[in-house]
Amino acid sequence: MATLLNAETVARLLDEVPNWRLAGDAVERTVKCKDFMAAISFINQVAAEAEALNHHPDIDIRWNQVRLVLTTHSAQGLTDLDFTLARKLDAAAEPFTQTPG
Repeated sequence: MATLLNAETVARLLDEVPNWRLAGDAVERTVKCKDFMAAISFINQVAAEAEALNHHPDIDIRWNQVRLVLTTHSAQGLTDLDFTLARKLDAAAEPFTQTPG
């Protein structure tokens, strides 16, 4: 089971993923893609990264915007796994984005 991170560690790790923000016991990011098809392609990349880590985000799509929420349910909060996936998803988002963020 993944180890729950303390608030100090969460704050430090959030500095490493500036596109993500704390949302309760999770971190979230909205990616604005070029268009709907780019958003779908990005979600496919998200799925591949999530499967590779066996850690799956909540995903909400609204035309060209993809909202991602990461938390570790088994730990009831944030773990290193959430930040590992956040970094991978940041890299995956770059080819699909319209503007940074």
